[in-house]
Amino acid sequence: MRTLVDTNVLIDVFHTPSTFTDWSTAQLVVARAQGHLLINPLIYAEMAAGYATHSDLESALAPALFVREDLPWEAAFAAGHAFLQYRRSGGEKRSPLPDFYIGAHAMVKGYRLLSRDAARYRSYFPLLPLISPETHPL
Repeated sequence: MRTLVDTNVLIDVFHTPSTFTDWSTAQLVVARAQGHLLINPLIYAEMAAGYATHSDLESALAPALFVREDLPWEAAFAAGHAFLQYRRSGGEKRSPLPDFYIGAHAMVKGYRLLSRDAARYRSYFPLLPLISPETHPL
């Protein structure tokens, strides 16, 4: 089973301790035991802001732990349509497009998504299997 890991979970584990740090750490361990953990270039880029050097980021997101996968073209189409739905329903002008792309990536590839942002993903990708504090409490 493959699990795409959203940036907010990685931030909990590698950067800013929060009330979700224990949950995020535990869910990474469980998901890793069940199959591969994946990241894509958007997740990598979002994480890069928290590291001074490329080698520090590479150490945190080691390829032995996180399989790197390119963004599928089908996900671009799905992300664009999810973003359009968001804007038509009154979504703010600032762009949450990376989140839609992450959700679309998981959806078109048939992966689970490990994220704390369940509400947005559930609204725009209702069939996407989610691992979130609401669906998998400690």
